[in-house]
Amino acid sequence: MQDQEAVLNGYVDSQELLNGFTHEEIGDEHLYTGIDTPLKANAFEQSDKEKKEQIAQLFAQIMDVMGLDLKNDSLRGTPMRVAKMYIDEIYSGLNPANKPKVALFENSYQYNQMLVEKNITFYSNCEHHFVPIIGKAHVAYISSGKVIGLSKLNRIVQYFAKRPQVQERLTNQIARELQTVLETKDVAVIIDAKHLCVSSRGIKDDTSATVTSFYGGQFQTAEKVQELYNHINN
Repeated sequence: MQDQEAVLNGYVDSQELLNGFTHEEIGDEHLYTGIDTPLKANAFEQSDKEKKEQIAQLFAQIMDVMGLDLKNDSLRGTPMRVAKMYIDEIYSGLNPANKPKVALFENSYQYNQMLVEKNITFYSNCEHHFVPIIGKAHVAYISSGKVIGLSKLNRIVQYFAKRPQVQERLTNQIARELQTVLETKDVAVIIDAKHLCVSSRGIKDDTSATVTSFYGGQFQTAEKVQELYNHINN
């Protein structure tokens, strides 16, 4: 309870936080402050069961403040359903225990061109408003002598997507992880996504999309970038 009160007491609407931007402006301008997801040092001291119970209690309070009748049969189970969804599904990527286990294999095929896994559908959530980001990720790498199973590329994308995110950070986190597990700098990541915080609130622009990219190693050359786009658009 004391920890919860400290969090609530520490929630202040600062007039200046980053380069003159307020908290509210940072959210609307989609700024972010680093490549690592901002987590508390004790983020995983509580068990998932304990987190779900606490989230259910807090979400019930939110629903009550909004004026919803929690005695209604349709709403009675909503707080725990939301808690389970947060911990087990849409924010499961916060927990490092859920990180995909990746095994490297020898590149016995002697395939030394780029490998592209395109149109990986992902669902994430904006960390500024907790509403969905829906998009496609395209990832590519050139083997340094090792390869991984194709499905692991998808799983790495999903792991980093399943947390409160900013698209630029998501792009860099996926790329950094791929460079680490594949033991190569020759990695590229392109993300094309729609943000519901843009289309369903604020400016309410339902037609725009956001594209971010990361090019490492050989992908920093114009020739390789063009080859990659040819594969994606084929």
